[in-house]
Amino acid sequence: MVTELLMPQRLYSKSAAVNVRRNFIEDTVMRSCRKIFLFLILQGLATVASGQQISVNALRHWIAPDHSRLVFDLSQAPVHSVYSLDNPARLVVDFANASLKGQLSQPVSNHPLYSRVRSGVHKKSDLRIVIDLKKNAAYKAFTLAPSKGQGHRLVVDLYPNPVTQKPLAATTIARNEKPQTVAPVSKRSAPQKATKTIRTQKRDVIIAVDAGHGGEDPGARGPHGAQEKRVTFAIASKLAQLINSKPGMKAVMVRRGDYYIDLRKRMKIARDAKADLFVSIHADAFRSDDVKGASVFTLSSRGATSEASRWLANHENASDLVGGVSLDDKDDVLASVLLDLSQTATQEASINVAGKVLRQLKNIGHLHQHSVQKAGFMVLKSPDVPSILVETAFISNPEEERKLTSSRHQTEMARAIFNGIDSYFSQYLPAETRIAGDTDQKHIISRGETLSGIAQQYGVSMSKIKSANSMDNNQVRIGQVLAIPTDS
Repeated sequence: MVTELLMPQRLYSKSAAVNVRRNFIEDTVMRSCRKIFLFLILQGLATVASGQQISVNALRHWIAPDHSRLVFDLSQAPVHSVYSLDNPARLVVDFANASLKGQLSQPVSNHPLYSRVRSGVHKKSDLRIVIDLKKNAAYKAFTLAPSKGQGHRLVVDLYPNPVTQKPLAATTIARNEKPQTVAPVSKRSAPQKATKTIRTQKRDVIIAVDAGHGGEDPGARGPHGAQEKRVTFAIASKLAQLINSKPGMKAVMVRRGDYYIDLRKRMKIARDAKADLFVSIHADAFRSDDVKGASVFTLSSRGATSEASRWLANHENASDLVGGVSLDDKDDVLASVLLDLSQTATQEASINVAGKVLRQLKNIGHLHQHSVQKAGFMVLKSPDVPSILVETAFISNPEEERKLTSSRHQTEMARAIFNGIDSYFSQYLPAETRIAGDTDQKHIISRGETLSGIAQQYGVSMSKIKSANSMDNNQVRIGQVLAIPTDS
């Protein structure tokens, strides 16, 4: 009785299990089919998209001191090739499956590298653009993805081929030095040892002035269309004029026109000029148009650490000098210590001059930050050049945009920055400079010296030394040059 009742139940359970497995398999197959179908649709859409013709919308030209740049504005990422040809010299840019929208802008008649740009259809569906060169040139091409309101771009940089220089003569004559008449040496006479006269010449204090952005990088835009690159260049130019008008000071403009300079190259220009200070001028922006005010930045500790690691890891820097000491013959530990000492002194100087500039900016307008800020900006990372970045105002604020485009306010802003710089260098005079040489008596700080000890050594009160050097505290640093007043 029990068996007869259980048997149908067991048979029913087996049948239900088979149905469950069958349904599961059918559902799995259907889901897989749907995924494959969706994948094929997406593949088809991608194929259609990839088959869309590229539009070359515009061509923009930029001229920098060491190269020229062409920027092609495109509707999408291109498939392209770039190569050069000789006799006559020309550069060819081929865009696959592309067409020209409108006409290509031509270079100025006195362009240093090329005379004209022409285009034509190539292989029925491709676009060929030819740049007729005035002389052979090296080139570098790369694409840029959409950013900051700009679409896809192909950038081609042209560099004049370096001219082979004749080897220098064995004997060179220093600048402003008259050639000496040398008597012929007898073949039998012993060779004479060459003597070298080293002339110590007072130099100018050099300030590298960097106008932010430039060229195809306009920076931030104001609500009425003002461009950061134009505002920063105007203020930087006025600052350079003020610096050059000060006896013993010289300005080096990092960017001398409307063209883009790589951030690391800006830093390199300052180092190559042996700048005593690097000042980068910018105009801030924010999504809210009521934010306003100026700020001054120096390099953060994290930024300094990352840059130190890069210098020590990259052997190409072995020939560079850090604080006047070559790292190429130093072991890793010693090189790290030397770099750390150089960076520490540089950061201290940067904070000092930044504070003096910030106090001057307070006199002409609103401050966004009332203390010196720290950030990892690339242009502030030079290990041996004190560097500051000045955010002059918020160009996104309508009122400050109007001020930034005013020549009068630009002059006031440049004057405030200059006054801060001048105040710093009246206190910390670099050795062997004309400014330091103008004092009747000077003292260069050595390790272990204190202001009280120096005052006792010269028989002058500490207060008079501080007053003569515009010092607001008793701190001195190694290498600092102090003017020593007479105690009368």
